[in-house]
Amino acid sequence: MKTNLITREGFDQLQQELDFLWRTERPEVTRKVTWAASLGDRSENADYQYNKKRLREIDRRVRYLRKRLESVRIVDYAESQEGRVFFGAWVTLVDEDDTELTFRIVGPDEIYERKDCVSIDAPIARACLKKEPGEEVLVRTPIAEKTWYIERIWYEGGQA
Repeated sequence: MKTNLITREGFDQLQQELDFLWRTERPEVTRKVTWAASLGDRSENADYQYNKKRLREIDRRVRYLRKRLESVRIVDYAESQEGRVFFGAWVTLVDEDDTELTFRIVGPDEIYERKDCVSIDAPIARACLKKEPGEEVLVRTPIAEKTWYIERIWYEGGQA
């Protein structure tokens, strides 16, 4: 089950993707499909086949984005969050071997193609919630347990 939270930046990115797909890419692909269909035999027309498939992919993503943008709740930064880990926080953890791990806790729609973000639904994010710098974080996963210590917490728009 996905959590329906999203940062303001994540919401804006999904909105931009929807606008690009609907206003730019879809009309272009539709023109290509129309052109390829006018050439005749569609069964052996690679341009028609590929662009028709791409059009279905675009339509599926547009439907998903519209539905998702209606259902998510934007969580903006609030000063009351300072000093503790909440949604939208940047967190730096350190383990016993002085290995550092820095990430931002975001919604599940924001983690794709990002190495510096972790979903609020991830075990490491859940373990960090409401903790303060210096506190121990025990992360339990199906295959292991690991202890980390919170070194630093900050928010975009907040104090470092």
